[in-house]
Amino acid sequence: MIKKQRVQSVDFLRGLTIMLMILVNTPGDWSHVYTLLLHAEWNGLTLADFVFPFFLFIVGISISFVYKDKKGDWTIYKKILMRSLKLVALGLLINVFLPYFPFIETEAIRFPGVLQRIGIIFCVASILYLNCNRKQLIFIAATILIGYWIWLAYIPLPNGASPILERGVNNWANYLDYLLLEGHIWKPDYDPEGILSTLPAIVTTITGIFVGEILMSDTKRKLVLLTVMGGGFMTIGYLWSIFFPINKVLWSSSFVLVTSGYATLFLVLFHYFMDHKKRDFGSLVKYVGANAIIIYFSSMILAKSFYLIKVNSQTSIHQFLFETFFVYPSIDKPLSSFFYALVVVAFYTLSAYFLYKKKIFIKV
Repeated sequence: MIKKQRVQSVDFLRGLTIMLMILVNTPGDWSHVYTLLLHAEWNGLTLADFVFPFFLFIVGISISFVYKDKKGDWTIYKKILMRSLKLVALGLLINVFLPYFPFIETEAIRFPGVLQRIGIIFCVASILYLNCNRKQLIFIAATILIGYWIWLAYIPLPNGASPILERGVNNWANYLDYLLLEGHIWKPDYDPEGILSTLPAIVTTITGIFVGEILMSDTKRKLVLLTVMGGGFMTIGYLWSIFFPINKVLWSSSFVLVTSGYATLFLVLFHYFMDHKKRDFGSLVKYVGANAIIIYFSSMILAKSFYLIKVNSQTSIHQFLFETFFVYPSIDKPLSSFFYALVVVAFYTLSAYFLYKKKIFIKV
């Protein structure tokens, strides 16, 4: 995206999303997570559940910005494929990383992951955008969401069992993950970045593409259009949730629409103040967005190192830091855990500031 095309509100939302990702992923104590940062037990929405769909939504906006004038340029496909493979490779590296030597037994590797999903969806959504017009994209998105609902809710499993939308072996998403990735998923009965749920996640990115096209258009009523679009997504999503509950693990069709609706309306708010009214705020947040992937990747690698490296035979670096500097009798454990996560976010925010001021931008 060339400089004159920079949309400050998008940079701000990207940086804010990465900061929330780190906040959710690095509590001081996983046994005492601050309530606000917990994912929904199964159905429902919490603050933590918004983070990943918001990022995929922003990926879609970026695709519409970057590839707007690239349709028909066949050389771009190699760049798309290489970037996707790099994202997948970084995600797998997080899963296999050990601080002393970055490889472990292959049977213990978790194949799915956040960066893996981003890489796959970026590739698919980019190719769709380069080869489809708006009506075709709408048709594809609607077909995926409706087809996914029918698949999960109504098509019997190969074992003859009726499908369920709860956690268990007769849930189609869980069934396929266990069948194809047994031993390589997050938990025995489900993976939040599993195979089948990647399909509706593509639609989350497509909704971002639609929003990006409006942001880059010359229409003077873009804020009104985006507000109507966001409200429409949420209305349809909440109505759909009566039949297909909002669920992040399954990435249900209602989850796609509701989270995309919220993302659109938040972007409208930020766009009004930052791009329309030209209010300059949130620079630190935007610095995080300028190196989003490398900041997220570094946070995951360092967090894993802190858990695995011991300061003595029983205490990890993470445990030592948390118990030494954040645990006090007068403070509840979940609140101490939250303070630890805030400090981690502050550390990476300052790191992003340093990279930005040194004009270091690490692109994947």
